[in-house]
Amino acid sequence: MCVAVPGRILAIDHQPPEGSSEGEDPLWRIAQVDFGGVRQQVSLACLPEAQVGDRVIVHVGIALSLVEDDEEAEVEARGTLP
Repeated sequence: MCVAVPGRILAIDHQPPEGSSEGEDPLWRIAQVDFGGVRQQVSLACLPEAQVGDRVIVHVGIALSLVEDDEEAEVEARGTLP
């Protein structure tokens, strides 16, 4: 069984590999995500459309999907993921 948790994107940074001369490749975007007071760096490689303020579902340090407003209300009401 896999566990994924929702969090809110606080900031987004671009971090290419050390020594790389790559430009603004969306695969290297890293977000600072808040999980109810705990902040963690998360890869946005799977969500190039993610923006600051969005809520995302994260598994193993990778944001997998955006949480829609109606899903967010349901998750908070039940205290679990759908």
